[in-house]
Amino acid sequence: MLNLIRAPAGACAAWALLCASAIADAKPIAFANGTTVMAEYGAGTMLEAQAFNAPTWWLSAGGGYVRFDSDINDVSREIAYLRVNYLAKRWNLPSAQANVFVWGGLGSAAGNTFDGTRLARNVGAQVDYETRRVYTSVKSDLWESPEFSQRVDTLQLGFAPYAHDYSTLATWFVIQARDYTGQIRHGVEWAALVRLFKGGAWIDAGITADGKPQVMAMFNF
Repeated sequence: MLNLIRAPAGACAAWALLCASAIADAKPIAFANGTTVMAEYGAGTMLEAQAFNAPTWWLSAGGGYVRFDSDINDVSREIAYLRVNYLAKRWNLPSAQANVFVWGGLGSAAGNTFDGTRLARNVGAQVDYETRRVYTSVKSDLWESPEFSQRVDTLQLGFAPYAHDYSTLATWFVIQARDYTGQIRHGVEWAALVRLFKGGAWIDAGITADGKPQVMAMFNF
């Protein structure tokens, strides 16, 4: 999944690993000259759709839409945005890969606690580590405007019961912990997910500890 002409030293080993296995977690940059489309329904609290194009293996740009509905009160917010993603660091290990991604963008925010729209800014980061059987991912996404400031922090731990090839169906079992600030939710939201993917198609489906559905799909092409 790497552009070997431009990739750093050690990319050949990682390329062999990733050709033998599908990527276990969602990344803002999948591969060079590729497009990534993602959509997520987050248990009635968050709804998001994104599309990014990567001209190179370390950079992508695109846009998205996200809506938040508080389960504390009747607050709702929605943001349409443009964003740039940057691969800040990659470690190509003998049988694993680790990454640090950062991103930033601007958008237009609307909500039911203020009139009109406001300029919103978005910054975030993701750190992940994966092998063919185990992966971990920590992500933080901050949204700010003159009317609100909120952050979504997500931790995922995944395990695959069997090693898989890129062209075969992969199955992962994932535990997710997510925390919302900005009066969106009190306490950590836990979810148990099943992840299925083959080639460039990928889907998560499961339920939270409150019994609410959690679904995410991603397509790379």
